[in-house]
Amino acid sequence: MAPAAPGPDHSARSASAISAAAATEPPILLEVGWEVCNQVGGIYQVLRSKAPIMVDRWGERYCLIGPWNAQTAALEFEEATASGPIGAAVEALRAEGLNVRHGRWMISGRPRCILIDHWQGTASLDSTKFRLWNDHKIPSPVADPLIDGVISFAEAVRRVVEKITHYASLAQAPVLAHMHEWMGALAIPMLRHQRCRAGLIFQTHATLLGRYMASNEADFYERLSWGTINDAHESDRYLVRTQHLMERSCAHAAHVFTTVSSITADECEGLLGRRPEVILPNGLDIQRYNVGHEFQGMHATFKEKIHRFVMGHFFPSYSFDLDKTLYFFTSGRYEPRNKGFDISLEAMARLNAELRAANLGITVVFFIITRRSTKSLHPWALQQRGVLNEFQTVCDQIMSSVGDKLFKRGATGKRVNLDELVDEHWILRYRRIQQALKVDRLPLVTTHMVEDEGEDPVLAQVRNVWLFNRHDDPVKVVYHPDFISPTNPLWGMDYEQFVRGCHLGVFPSAYEPWGYTPLESVAMGVPAITSDLAGFGSYVYEQFRRADQPGLWVVHRRGRSYSDAAAELTRYMLEFCKMDRRGRISLRNQVEAQSWQFDWSVLGEAYARAHDMALQRAAAEPT
Repeated sequence: MAPAAPGPDHSARSASAISAAAATEPPILLEVGWEVCNQVGGIYQVLRSKAPIMVDRWGERYCLIGPWNAQTAALEFEEATASGPIGAAVEALRAEGLNVRHGRWMISGRPRCILIDHWQGTASLDSTKFRLWNDHKIPSPVADPLIDGVISFAEAVRRVVEKITHYASLAQAPVLAHMHEWMGALAIPMLRHQRCRAGLIFQTHATLLGRYMASNEADFYERLSWGTINDAHESDRYLVRTQHLMERSCAHAAHVFTTVSSITADECEGLLGRRPEVILPNGLDIQRYNVGHEFQGMHATFKEKIHRFVMGHFFPSYSFDLDKTLYFFTSGRYEPRNKGFDISLEAMARLNAELRAANLGITVVFFIITRRSTKSLHPWALQQRGVLNEFQTVCDQIMSSVGDKLFKRGATGKRVNLDELVDEHWILRYRRIQQALKVDRLPLVTTHMVEDEGEDPVLAQVRNVWLFNRHDDPVKVVYHPDFISPTNPLWGMDYEQFVRGCHLGVFPSAYEPWGYTPLESVAMGVPAITSDLAGFGSYVYEQFRRADQPGLWVVHRRGRSYSDAAAELTRYMLEFCKMDRRGRISLRNQVEAQSWQFDWSVLGEAYARAHDMALQRAAAEPT
């Protein structure tokens, strides 16, 4: 079926596709996710950024469903009276004792949403567990809070979807339920078992078993392509049997099975036994990041803030020319191998040797931004930043004092000796603080006191490739095991500002079903490197049919050795280092222009195809 153009009339065309069902009203779309008004991971970003285009397309017939979380709902949810079939269903469910709240998600588009206080007690949970085993052969472990919560939510979602479908059928309006991940989609096999008339779509963003295997097995994709993985055996080995069976059941029960990338589709086929029919790439609301011609100026502004951090971190030990310094970064969940932190450091070591041999005079500072358990910020890092801040205060005071005196004396026509204009008090403070800045040690590799420093794989790889921030190393490393935020005393800026101030994002993932970090970089006009083992990277390669697309490079990792992939990554980074300032500015303009290809207005078309397919298949089922 040809993709429908975005717009408020799409649902009418979808309705015509199911004329056999004698529907007289356009369909209702329910989108179910564990992260509706409840930020946990990346799916929150998908739902949040996609909401405006869904509201444009579906209007009031679009409604999200998620779990009630009082803490997050207080910030993101505004309760409102429901109307139509959804309103009738809400009232009926409340009368039955299920606490459902209808309102608006306080994001762009202000979509309707239903939040369910789904816990109905132990007896209800046990009854649902029995039905999961009896009907679907899904076992439930004893007293696992997460799985118990997922099961409880699934039963509540089943009731909500069933009730909305009932009242919508009275108005002859079909219902679609698009559910995300096993945590939000377990209601699908339940609804199919009881022959609910809703069209059911399951979208997995990654298989749980695949994530475990990829994290621990370097040959995961080779085994996947060879077809040698016994998913039942592997799920038992990784102690995720229940979650895997839930995921597999959702995949097989859905009218339409979808995922976010072609590489994840291979994973689904190998581990879940069904290949997704539609690929739903993750987009962004690019307009949110668009600042017009200001993005070059913002790069310069936020680069100065990064300069300030670098001065405090490195200059007490030695200095280098900030005008010839490039800032590279990688970031993401603390999964060092999956996120490619290991191969990034390997390539940085190779780049270090290449830059030293080429004698370009360029310094590269490579930031690793992630979040893991730490004791605190490193006392040395805090101390040197405090001294640097005091030094700035003294300099500002001297400039203010000298400027005032210089103006008054200069206005009289007198010759001025600048040294005489500075009070001796400030000269002494200036010299003392300047001396206090100096330390006799190498700059820190990490900004924090890591709890298990000897076991940390990032620090182990730093030691393995000998990147210790020596004076003669062109490549320096800063491992920051916490998020960047305005309240962090080392930064005073947020993550988005940090990205805008950098020159290059490096994301050569070994396992990444999609990967928002390179896409966010591109949206802000920052060139990025990804890999063909990332969903975003494989999508870029499929679209451009080249790995060396300027400003959006794709490292080939699938079916290649670690060493060969590291060599390719090094080559891309060296090419970037050889660009002059004019070339980098031109590249940022090109990258920013390319980013519109990843806007939801473009990528949302795939959702329209999935919805049409689900409506057709649900309508074709016998009553």
